[in-house]
Amino acid sequence: MNMNSAQARVIDPILSTHARGYRNAEFIGHRLFPIVEIPVRGMRVIRFDKTSFRKMNMRRAPGARTQRVQFGYASDPVALHQVALEGVVPWEHQEEAMKVPGINLAKNAVEDVLNMTALDREMEIAKLVLDATKYGANNKLTLAGADKWNDDASDPAKDIKEGKEQIRRRTGRYPNQLTLSPPVYNVLSEHPKIKEQFKYTSSDSITVEMLAKYFDVDEVIVGKAVYLEDSDDDDADAKDVWGTDAVLSFTSKRSDYRTPSFGYTYRLMGHPMVEKPYSERNIKSWVYPVTEDWSPEMTGMDAGFLFQSPI
Repeated sequence: MNMNSAQARVIDPILSTHARGYRNAEFIGHRLFPIVEIPVRGMRVIRFDKTSFRKMNMRRAPGARTQRVQFGYASDPVALHQVALEGVVPWEHQEEAMKVPGINLAKNAVEDVLNMTALDREMEIAKLVLDATKYGANNKLTLAGADKWNDDASDPAKDIKEGKEQIRRRTGRYPNQLTLSPPVYNVLSEHPKIKEQFKYTSSDSITVEMLAKYFDVDEVIVGKAVYLEDSDDDDADAKDVWGTDAVLSFTSKRSDYRTPSFGYTYRLMGHPMVEKPYSERNIKSWVYPVTEDWSPEMTGMDAGFLFQSPI
């Protein structure tokens, strides 16, 4: 049941402030699709055309009309979807925690909920980013045989360079991020051509900073998040959210949905919202409801390049 406006104002300001600043270091979705706050649950996605680098005749004769230009354009409608979950703290646990300084079970309960909702968002973003149908024919490459990066004869730097040039041809900008899953990162960190590059300058293992330097991108991001299906046993091996593909992208650092970028995560202003906790006698527990409205959107497909099956 949806809250009415009066109920919506009943929130816990301390826990909500904590929730808005909380980040799980294992999640990277917000680095590819920066979070931008919007005032309403429904709006239109602003996608970006090629206006900014189109050659135009801007010369004006006296008395003539001045040329006009509009950047970006409204495209498909976006409707935020709501996720809501309640963290539960039994009265007995709360009583025990009060005897030990520094333990805040309310904050812990909210963080546990935030981790679950953040994993859901991470998987939604990864699903978009790794969907080959979202990319143009020249903005993706499927690697096979000796071209796979786990083959010593492969040349990852050449592949990355070609992907960078394609993004530049389509957007006028070089990508600033290379996103890898741990299996792909592990392969690249052991690639003989990459290790050869650093053998005289460092005795350390290949790091993400070294890979960024090698591939000439601002940063290499490794998506470490894993997940289990609802039907999986607890002792089952978790799966990598970011699969075994790799993605080059240009992502704006301004967190402004009016700036061309690979994508954005639209989130309702003021969310996540931690509602006022309540005590439920039937389960003898305190309950901490958390609500968040958001939607990830790929707004600049040309600003991404997908490497499929690199290992």
